[in-house]
Order: sequence, then structure tokens, then C-alpha cells
Amino acid sequence: MSLKKKLAVSTLAVSMAAASVAGFPFSSEGLAKHLNGVASAASVSHDTVKNKIKAIYSNLTVTEATYLKAYSTEVAGLSQDKFDEIFAPVLGKLELNPEEKATSLKLFKSVSSVVYNVYADDFDALKEIRYDVDNVKLFNSIAAKAQVEGLTFDDILDFFFATNGVEAELRALLGSKSNADLINIIANPESQKTLVKDAVYKVLQHKTGAGELTVSQAVYNLGITADDIVKTFNNVNTEIKSAKQATQALALAYIRTYPLVTTDGNNTGNTGGVITTPTTPVPGVYDVSKQVTVVGNKATLNLVDADVLKAFDALVAANAGKTGLTLTLNLGTVNAATVEVPLSKAIIEAAKAKGIANVAVTFNGLTVTIPVTQFGEAVTLTVSTEADTTVTSITTLKLASKVYSFDLTVGGVATTTFKQPLTIKLPLVATTGLDKELLSVAKIVYGALQFQGGVVDGDYIVEPRDTFSSYAVVENKVTFSDIAIVQAWAGRQIQVVAAKGAIEGIGSGKFAPKSNVTRAEFAKMLIRALNLENSTATESFSDVASTAWYAPYVAVAAEKGIITGRNASTFDPNATITRAEMATMISRAVKSLNPAAATDASALSKFSDAAKISASLKDGVAFAASNNLVIGNAGKFNPNNTATRAEAAVIIYRTINFK
Repeated sequence: MSLKKKLAVSTLAVSMAAASVAGFPFSSEGLAKHLNGVASAASVSHDTVKNKIKAIYSNLTVTEATYLKAYSTEVAGLSQDKFDEIFAPVLGKLELNPEEKATSLKLFKSVSSVVYNVYADDFDALKEIRYDVDNVKLFNSIAAKAQVEGLTFDDILDFFFATNGVEAELRALLGSKSNADLINIIANPESQKTLVKDAVYKVLQHKTGAGELTVSQAVYNLGITADDIVKTFNNVNTEIKSAKQATQALALAYIRTYPLVTTDGNNTGNTGGVITTPTTPVPGVYDVSKQVTVVGNKATLNLVDADVLKAFDALVAANAGKTGLTLTLNLGTVNAATVEVPLSKAIIEAAKAKGIANVAVTFNGLTVTIPVTQFGEAVTLTVSTEADTTVTSITTLKLASKVYSFDLTVGGVATTTFKQPLTIKLPLVATTGLDKELLSVAKIVYGALQFQGGVVDGDYIVEPRDTFSSYAVVENKVTFSDIAIVQAWAGRQIQVVAAKGAIEGIGSGKFAPKSNVTRAEFAKMLIRALNLENSTATESFSDVASTAWYAPYVAVAAEKGIITGRNASTFDPNATITRAEMATMISRAVKSLNPAAATDASALSKFSDAAKISASLKDGVAFAASNNLVIGNAGKFNPNNTATRAEAAVIIYRTINFK
């Protein structure tokens, strides 16, 4: 099988399974439009999608069509118990009753039959789905739980086929890969799953604002994650034996119809069917692999200042008028346990003079991004790979990366604390069977682990660090014995936020989900969750002792204007916070990281008790409501209720996943 075909199989496996998931509702009105050929306001037209499907099916061989028939037949005999098992990751979030689950199974069978029927240009089976009263009832129930106004078939088309849908994101992700990356994807099934998840994750982020997808908003409101969806796809391919062959058949037909072509990293998707890599240098990436020397077990980068300055100039010229530029020094593959990268004072000063904000160093999949504007002397970065036993000897948690030690000298002086955090991007390894949402960067301190969080980005995890030490990634499974009462709406969120080290239990395996949250506690949760720690931040509140556990978090929160004092001199750390105050703090934090995030003032109208929100907090609550950081309950926001720890975990979780 050729390279492009193998890639199609690995990346488009999601297509058929996704089309069969009964968890995505659509209305009878939308189907009526689809069947009658009426134009809609969808981002992608019905004719476009129908023509695309016909084109793909016309490229199926007779043998491949038999695979679709086998899939349809096998699904027709699926039991309720097996269906519930396969779709558990999604069904668990939908909380369907037995009658609704039975309807979901029936719908899954109906949709699966269409997979073969369309091969014969027969769309009649869709009419049965359209007119089935049980289906309409199910769709309405799910839409109500998702708190969205009317989900239609148009929304389903957009989710999969719009310019920011699953198909487009998959093609874009593949188009950005190098040949080495593509070869790794073919050889590594986990990389294939990660690619699919990345595409789904990107689509799920289109929940608000420009490019909003209604299905993404519904899925987000229901707490369904990219992990849940990918696990379901995997279950379909594992438990329904004919699914894999049917998926491969559709994938091959797809690639015959729409070849994957990349030229200088851009996906054209219309001719040739050959994957190429850029043939010209890319501004912002400076290949310095030939300037690395290895002596013993240590590699050293030997830069020529004049050449680096030329790379700066090329980067600036290619990004006229832009700020915050980063030059990446690519060392390639380095076969040494220790890698040393000296940046001379001339390079540091030139970067600042030319408006280069960061110099990134990348090798062996690891990347360290250094904000150079904070330094006035030569800088030397040293990264050492340590034995896995550095971590495995002190914990039973599963290791998901290599163990790295980071050191930095400034002007020849060892420096471990930075005013502007350095960002580390660690490659993940051995993640088969691990829950990626529970992965956390762990700092090794005196033989113990301190969990710092981090954002999973495909096969990597990214974490800004204001201090250097030894770090690794582990799956941090945290369990609490007292969260059954909130499990349905906050259980997963508590588990994830606790795994990231942003929220902790109260001891003895308990979380106290109904307990109130203090201003000091929420300051820590927020700063830790959003990776805003900065050990150089200071505060001057008379009621915040410099030795208090919450002092560094209050300092950052106050410095960034996220949490204000009761007055100029007091913070009132032990006072509880209300839901409106919590929403406002979250909003300020998100805005500090995403200045372009918008507020819809009308968002408050969804709450019948909006008039009870203090005037000084309305903007914050409106922003949080606009971006689904707060949803409310039964049409009310209850702004003056004291926030609970479970509520804090949920809003922190949504904030972590805000894009």
C-alpha cells in the first residue's frame, strides 16, 4: 500500500464511525431540508456534501462495497448491552434513560444501514429516521440537556464538512507533517489515534465566536471531550469486527477522490496525491544540526553570531509589523544524554533590538522556548535526560515521558527563577492505555512529585515554568471517596483538575465537594490551572503573610488584576466567594491570556435572576456566560450563592479547555 493510502486509512478512520454515532442529535426539520434539497444557511451546502459523498462512493470497488454491507449486517444484530458498552464514553455524559438508550440503538442501526444504502444511491432510509417520533423525542431531550437552541442536520454537515470541520482539520494536520512525522504515524497506531483526536479536539473548540459550530457547543455543554469521542471510535472499530474493513474501504475511496497533497506545508487537496516537504528554508526555523558537536555523552551547539543575526533578519522580514516573534534553533536528532546550547550576549542583545521575543531550542522532539527580553547577559541552556528510575523509584504513577533536568545560566551564574516563564514542550511516550486528560507535568523536588499541570498538544505536553528543576510527565489518577453526590455533573472535572495539581483534597481521600471556597483557595486554583505562577510577583496586603501558602498565588492574581483586594491594604483571604465573584475572576484571568475573547452582553438574558448580579460583576458574568464558562441551572445563575468546591472544579475545568 502506498504512503498516501496508508495515511488515508489511519487518518480518515474517524469518518464512518463518526457518521454512525447516535449521540449527535439533528431535527426532523433539518432532515426535511436535506431530503427535499432546500438550500440552507449552513456553512457547507447540502448539494456540496451530497456530491462529495456520491463522488467518494463512486470510487468504491465491488469488493469494498461488500465490506460496507457486512458492517451494516453486523450492526443490525447488535445487542443493547454491547451498544451501551461501545458507546459508554458518550452515553455516560448524556445520562439517557433505558427508553432513550433503546432509541439510540435503533437509530445507530438505522444510520449504519445508510452506510451501505448510499452506495446504491438510495437515500430513502433517511426518511425513516426523519419521521420516527422516538428519534425526534430523543433529539429534543439531548438538545435540552445541552442547552442549545435547535440542532439540525445542517449543524451535522458543518461539524464534519465545513471549512473548520473534522475533515478539514484532518487534512490540515496532515499537511503540516514532515515526512519523518508521516512515517512515524504509519508505524505507530497511537500516533494515528492522536492525529484523529487532535482533529476532533480542534473542531470541538469551535463552540463560540467566529466559526462557531452548534454541535461543538452542544458537546462542550454536555461535558463530552475529544477523548470520549475517540474512545468511542476505537470501541466501534474494536467491538464491531467489520467496522475496520468498512472504514478502510471508505478511506481508500476518499483518497482516490480527494488526494492529499502538501506543498510547503499547505494542503491543496486537488491534484497529484503526493506528499512533499518544503524545499526552501522556513523563516523562523534555523537548522543548526550541523553545528552540534558531541564529545562523550555531551552535545554542544556552536553558533556563529553573524548567522543567527541573519536568521533574525529573515524572520523579521517575513513578518513585517508583527510582534512576539520566535526564532527556533533546530538541532535535529542529538545522540547524547546532555545537550548544551549557549546564546551569546550579542545574540541576546540583537534579538531584543530586532524585536525577537523568544528563542526556542528543539531537539529529539523536545522544545524549550526562552523569552530573551528578560536577560542582559549571555545565556546557556542545558538539558539532560535522566534515568526513568528517577521517577519510577518514588511513585507508582505511570510515566508518560522521559525524565529531563533543565538548567540555565545567565552571565555564567546558575539561575533557577525567571520573571518571564520559559516554556517546555515535552514529547509523550508509552501513552497506550493512559488517560491523556490526566497527564500532568511533575516537578521532582527532594524525592517527591509536585504536579504542575500542562496542556496536552497531540503527542506533546506544554507547560510554562518560572523555575527550573527536573521534570517528567505522569498519569496522575486522583480518587476521592466523597464525590458520589456530584459525580454526574462534576466528577470528571474534579478528577482532571486534581490531576493537574490545580485543586487538592482535604486529606484522608476526601474532596468536600459541597464545602465553600475561600478567596485564597480560588486564587491558587486559578493561577495553578492557567499556569500563571510567577515566583517573582509580590503583593502588599497587610493580611497576607509572606510565608502563607497562598501568598505567591495571591501575588500573581493581584499583579494581573484577576483578584482585587477589599481595599488597597487588605485582601481578606479567608472570606468565601460567590458564584458571580468566581465568574468575574475567571473572566479576568481568561481575558489576560486571550485579549481577543469577546463578550456578548445579551448572554445574561438567559438567566432569569440576572438582575441580582451586582453591577460591578455583570461584565465578568456576561463574559463567562458568553463563552460557556458558566451555564447556570434551570434558567438561573444564583449569582449571590456561595461557590462550592465542586462548582469551582467545574468552572476551572472549563477554563482549562477554553480556546
